[in-house]
Amino acid sequence: MPASDISPIGAPVWFDLLSSDPGAAQAFYAGVFGWTVEEMGPEHGNYVNFRKNGARIAGMMQNPGGAPDGWITYLKSIDADATAATIWEAGGTVLFEPSDVRGVGRMAIALDPTGAMVGVWEPGTMSGFDLADEASTAVWHELQTSDYAKEVTFYEKAFGWHTEVMSDTDQLRYTLLKSGDVDYAGIMDASAYYPQNAPGTWEIYIGATDVDATIATVLELGGSLVQAAEDTLFGRLAKISDPTGATIKLSSVAVH
Repeated sequence: MPASDISPIGAPVWFDLLSSDPGAAQAFYAGVFGWTVEEMGPEHGNYVNFRKNGARIAGMMQNPGGAPDGWITYLKSIDADATAATIWEAGGTVLFEPSDVRGVGRMAIALDPTGAMVGVWEPGTMSGFDLADEASTAVWHELQTSDYAKEVTFYEKAFGWHTEVMSDTDQLRYTLLKSGDVDYAGIMDASAYYPQNAPGTWEIYIGATDVDATIATVLELGGSLVQAAEDTLFGRLAKISDPTGATIKLSSVAVH
């Protein structure tokens, strides 16, 4: 999953945290992933950029209430207003209509047909994250859903995804967003363990050179382990929660 400036339309290019305690979140993610903080100030709604070695990684904003704390994945659009219209046409719901973000881009927030929250990002001066596919950055974005076929159709229509079926067995049904030979995101059939009609969830995977050591740090800093670490065909994976309940996944990556 390359950095956002070369990503195709519909690919994940940004993710940010809706947090009820931004101060605690800053300390937690700094301790777990080594992220530094860039405070954008009141003129930007006190938005925060997380950075790694100076490169922009992700963002954070105050949770105004009405929704649990959590991370939002944003998909690239060349015209946020047109994408919002297509989301409605394809069976989704636009929660926050497209709006300008002080010249850096244009954004919207939507629910897909199963209720998974997803963002729309039309780049201006900011294309999205500067780094990906390494430790302490996003290495994968994945929609887990109990209505797999409906979701594949929705993202093809609403975001123009060019898809390829990676697996279609009872053990694993999985579709990829592809551009050339590069995979950018996936949709997984989670009906085997999601309750029927449960909302889908966009999962974000952060690279870790030592997943178990990262989990130990999470627990030391007041977070929790949601899904225990396990070795899979895709590396060693786990799911953690920060102190206010926002969840994110860990994925093993090689040491560079």
